[in-house]
Amino acid sequence: MITDTCSSFHPLITRWFLERFGKPTDLQEKAWPAIAAGEHVLLCAPTGSGKTLAAFLWSLNQLLTRTWPLERTSVLYVSPLKALNYDIQRNLLEPLDELSRVFKREKEFFPEIKVLTRSGDTPASDRRRMVRHPPEILITTPESLNLLLSSPVSRNILTTVLTVILDEIHAVVSTKRGVHLITAVDRLVPLAGDFQRISLSATIRPAARVAEFVGGRRPVRIVESSLRKQYAIHVRSNEAALQDSFWYPFVEEIKEIIRRNRSTLVFTNSRRLCEKITHLVNLGEEKLIAYAHHGSLSREIRTEVEHKLKAGELKAIVATNSLELGIDIGALDEVVLLQSPPSLSSAVQRIGRAGHQVGEVSKATLFPTHPWDFVEAAVVAAGVINQDIEPFRSPESPLDVLAQIIISMVGTESWDIDRLFGQVRSSYPYRNLPRRHFDLVLNMLAGRYAVTRIRELDPRLSIDRKDNTVTAKKGALQALYSSGGTIPDRGYFHLRHDETQTKIGELDEEFVWEASPGQTFTLGTQNWRIERIT
Repeated sequence: MITDTCSSFHPLITRWFLERFGKPTDLQEKAWPAIAAGEHVLLCAPTGSGKTLAAFLWSLNQLLTRTWPLERTSVLYVSPLKALNYDIQRNLLEPLDELSRVFKREKEFFPEIKVLTRSGDTPASDRRRMVRHPPEILITTPESLNLLLSSPVSRNILTTVLTVILDEIHAVVSTKRGVHLITAVDRLVPLAGDFQRISLSATIRPAARVAEFVGGRRPVRIVESSLRKQYAIHVRSNEAALQDSFWYPFVEEIKEIIRRNRSTLVFTNSRRLCEKITHLVNLGEEKLIAYAHHGSLSREIRTEVEHKLKAGELKAIVATNSLELGIDIGALDEVVLLQSPPSLSSAVQRIGRAGHQVGEVSKATLFPTHPWDFVEAAVVAAGVINQDIEPFRSPESPLDVLAQIIISMVGTESWDIDRLFGQVRSSYPYRNLPRRHFDLVLNMLAGRYAVTRIRELDPRLSIDRKDNTVTAKKGALQALYSSGGTIPDRGYFHLRHDETQTKIGELDEEFVWEASPGQTFTLGTQNWRIERIT
């Protein structure tokens, strides 16, 4: 029972949980005592193990009992996707609303707890309001967290943080986005003190290295679910595809799967294929049975697609990796993978979207499209069932990210160079950074190579050799704000309706370069004609 697992919860929170969920999962039973004790933890478990509530419930308890102060930010949640942020916000507001009713029914005071998101989509007016009235729980992305830290005003929100929750850490730990994220988390320590770190991950190995990544020099307890996720995976061939029009035989089988299920999620490996399959699935049907979902569609369209599937108004979604992470789209009967995913960890995430509830079987069908893809599909199926996930590797001391970090740090205050080097080395990815490499980057940012006439190499910093300090030049932070962090600039063009100017989505630079006025193409579930390119 939850009372045995963590007796420190408020009795009404205990009652609400037992009435709502029956009993805690084994992950929650293991996690809550460690979290309540203030330990840094890494929660490793497959989808549908109750990781999010395991991470958040103790924080809600502390806020509701006013152990933690109100009207200031105590909980910082960071996820790789803006879409996942909005999802988490909804999933937190729902239990808060239910708990509010329980408390009020028992005539107990229930404080107002604000849960807000901060991302590239947040209007400037909301950002200013957030500075004046900080939320108790702030939800953001790695890029927005770095921008918050780079703002002399906005960073004040973060001085009261007591817990940082890093969701879907497996999605960024092997990339430069992960470096950008964890260095930002470590930079919070001088501002807020040494807060608790709670990280959530799907099955990943080696978990000990992820714990080191999250904690830096701090011990992190690894909490793993002992329950093994059950999978039912089928690999199916289609010989007709070799003789007939290539995609039609696959589409017919996919449509048959969609018909027998209440809801189906079809994954493809590219936006172009996603659009093509969506078009072919809907071809000849009386009404639309599938919608496309990918990063080039506007957030409003993606949200509407997710809502329609969750509400039972839609039979299927055809998606890229935009739905690979835990965005809530309701119960799924089956996942279809058209071509093998790029990695085993990606396959685990995609297949785990079906049977997402605790104890349910995740059902998936793989359709390889060429002989080598059959080999990969066999490896994927066996690897997922046996949980034989490939080991990750974190980038070691990336100097391009280091340049951004230095600009961000000295843009808000003057730093002693030795202390700056020590702060950078406190983060796991830079633990082995040589002083020589640090000095070379610092000198580059101070204009050592400005004579090359490359505008990007103009001096951004000023170094005072006498005092051994470094400060930012005017315009340095503005250059940082427009850099995009570690997400590459893909040259997206806004796609707008000709009459209303409503944003429909985005088209990548290569597609626009090859396009011409009068051309038609498919986006989402509709055909569009290009009127002009500006």
